[in-house]
Amino acid sequence: MAEALETIKVDTTTVACDGGGGALGHPRVFLHIEPQIGDIECPYCSRRYVLDKDAAKAHHGH
Repeated sequence: MAEALETIKVDTTTVACDGGGGALGHPRVFLHIEPQIGDIECPYCSRRYVLDKDAAKAHHGH
């Protein structure tokens, strides 16, 4: 399995990934992080999105 390119902390369970645009980009996909799992890897570019537990708890009206 390929090494994850980068790990991105997010404070929402839905993230949009397009690979960062440019030549390395891919079609935009929306990924849903299951809170009990806490992270998800993009099937296109292997970026790992990690749900920031502290940010999720302190989520106030964004």
